[in-house]
Amino acid sequence: MAWNEPGGGKQKDPWGGGDQGPPDLDEALKKFQEKINSLFGGGKKTGGTNLNQVPSRGLFAIIIVGALALYFAFGFYQLDQQERAVVLRLGKYLETVNPGLHWNWPMIDRVAKVNVTKVQSVGQHSVMLTQDENIVDVAISVQYRVADPKNYLLKVKQPEISLEQATESALRHVVGGAVMDQIITEGREQIAVDVQLRLQQYLDAYETGIQIAKVNIEDAHAPSQVQEAFNDVPRAKEDRERLKNEAETYANGIIPEARGRAQRQIEEANAYREQVVSRAEGDAARFEKQLTEYRKAPEVTRQRMYIDAVQSVLSKSNKVLVDVQGGNNMLYVPLDKIIEQQNAADRASSTGSVEVQMEPLPSTRRDTSRGREGR
Repeated sequence: MAWNEPGGGKQKDPWGGGDQGPPDLDEALKKFQEKINSLFGGGKKTGGTNLNQVPSRGLFAIIIVGALALYFAFGFYQLDQQERAVVLRLGKYLETVNPGLHWNWPMIDRVAKVNVTKVQSVGQHSVMLTQDENIVDVAISVQYRVADPKNYLLKVKQPEISLEQATESALRHVVGGAVMDQIITEGREQIAVDVQLRLQQYLDAYETGIQIAKVNIEDAHAPSQVQEAFNDVPRAKEDRERLKNEAETYANGIIPEARGRAQRQIEEANAYREQVVSRAEGDAARFEKQLTEYRKAPEVTRQRMYIDAVQSVLSKSNKVLVDVQGGNNMLYVPLDKIIEQQNAADRASSTGSVEVQMEPLPSTRRDTSRGREGR
């Protein structure tokens, strides 16, 4: 039977309370509140007034302690290795803190974090007048980082805008003191160095706390109306360098060869000189010996020298003319023909294929009655 089923005019208590009715919820809440208040010293009645309806002093203490804990918890902050923090107390500079865990008064101190290792970049593009009264279009990029967080945050209101303005001023000053050819061609690196030095001077004077890392000349060219003419300048310089290199290559190849030929001629001349000198010395020594022998036997020595001279001359001739003493005829001996026949016979005898029979050549006699043809 259900607990609320009518029977005898009484309802059954589902909590086992017999004939009691359902519990009073307000009473249960009051009992729970009394137990809580009793833990913190409350729950007493004074003058017929129920103090359980007013928050106790213990509850206020818990609230205050929790609020203070949250307040102090919000005061902690962490700085990375690349960061620095500028602390302001009631708007006034207090200190600059380094990486690590720190604590400051919330809502009293203001902490501004700054990255001091990150390299940032800003660009600048300007059309300006050079020293030689030419117009040049220059684009540069400036790489920088924050070196002094205090000056970066407090000394200048907008340091990036100040950097852009200082960059343009330094660029115009340096370009205005240079000629156009220097800016467009090989002078770009020096222009960048000069701009960096002057720009750093400006930023230090403004106390911006910015350190310039590098300045790059991205582009530098003449106005479009005369761009083609200025493009011929680097091309002409490249051609000059190319021709110069070719000439040096040719010189490096021809000079050693010429030096070699000259040295060879010098060596040949020295050898010829030694040869001539040696031959002359030998002839002189032989003449002295012949002179000694001539003094001992003049007739014999003279005859011997004559025979040697005739032998030297006739050994170089292939024809001999003999004058017969006491006659009118001259004997002609063709030595060249005799030598040719002898050579042919030697070749035939060596091969065995052809047999050559030599016939004696008759001597030729010439009439010398009209005069002798030669001797």
